Amino acid sequence: MKVFLSEEEKLTLEELRKAKNIPQRTKDRAQVLLLNARGLKNEQIAKGLNWAISTVRQTLHRWEKLGLAGLWDAPGRGGKPRYSESDLIYLENCLAQEPKAYNSQELAKKLASDRQVNLSADRLRRVLKKRRRKFANTPTHKEEFRIGREL
Repeated sequence: MKVFLSEEEKLTLEELRKAKNIPQRTKDRAQVLLLNARGLKNEQIAKGLNWAISTVRQTLHRWEKLGLAGLWDAPGRGGKPRYSESDLIYLENCLAQEPKAYNSQELAKKLASDRQVNLSADRLRRVLKKRRRKFANTPTHKEEFRIGREL
């Protein structure tokens, strides 16, 4: 399959390939289209990108079918969160109401027993730490998490 690109499409794909805030997979797909339009064969493109030939063909077909939108990953790709915002609010409320200081293992057990949400202690610690940084300067979130030195 050979792709024919207009000058405007070539320019757009070149800009996509060089952009800093674009996912790498999207940049690679733009590169596949540009190389194909220059006359390289699918086998050469696949070898140069260390891809399977079928992936190169799939990229070309996605371009033909969806155009520019076909370069991005479809929504719903990747792992889904195992917790929700309400689970984190629940933990914050528990920490604010109870005088006890929890460590991350105790919080993970509490979340599993009370909310049936299974997160490792390490993952929970990272989530809470990130959340604390996100809300640290907001007037509504002045309470620190009381989970000891782990954060």
